[in-house]
Amino acid sequence: MQEVLIYLENEYADWEISHIGSQITSSNKYLVKYVAKSKDPVVSMSSLCMIPDYAADEMLNSEIGKFAMLILCGGMYWSKANFINEEAKKLVDLFLKNNKPVAAICDATAFLACHGYLDDTPHTGNSIGHIIQVCPSYKGHSHYINEQCVASQHFITANGTGEYEFVREIVKRLEAKPAQEIDAWYHFRKKGLAAYINEQSKK
Repeated sequence: MQEVLIYLENEYADWEISHIGSQITSSNKYLVKYVAKSKDPVVSMSSLCMIPDYAADEMLNSEIGKFAMLILCGGMYWSKANFINEEAKKLVDLFLKNNKPVAAICDATAFLACHGYLDDTPHTGNSIGHIIQVCPSYKGHSHYINEQCVASQHFITANGTGEYEFVREIVKRLEAKPAQEIDAWYHFRKKGLAAYINEQSKK
């Protein structure tokens, strides 16, 4: 069974990936694993402690065929490190070299932008103004789309409030569940239970 890999660092935004694991693993088509710079525990912005399955360096010698996608979680660490992260960059390069999709949310999208990955592909992020401010070398202005989430050939990008759209596009790209099923999940989560009950009562 292939694995979907989620990259974390201390102060990761756990809510941005909270639905990914359940939606992917419940499909019984993929496993969800976590990678960080080392196997030391990483702690989220809400103090959720995670023990990574892999250290980043291990991935460079792993059989890439066992992995289906790399997901970069957002969080405070990207900006605190001035969007410099050699371990994450090596992982992105490894996945792209092997034609594997890369997904990023919140400031992880700015990390991709700062390293030129988004210069020639449709993408979004925490506003184009934010990307320009933190990434002086950014050249993807004409490819920026002001949406919650944008899926392109090699990338899925989302702003920090697009976690539901992010999950939807990831699950669709993986073909983990039928499109109709994941759309129904998305609308239920996005609109809420009250709206769902009201819609059902009108049928």
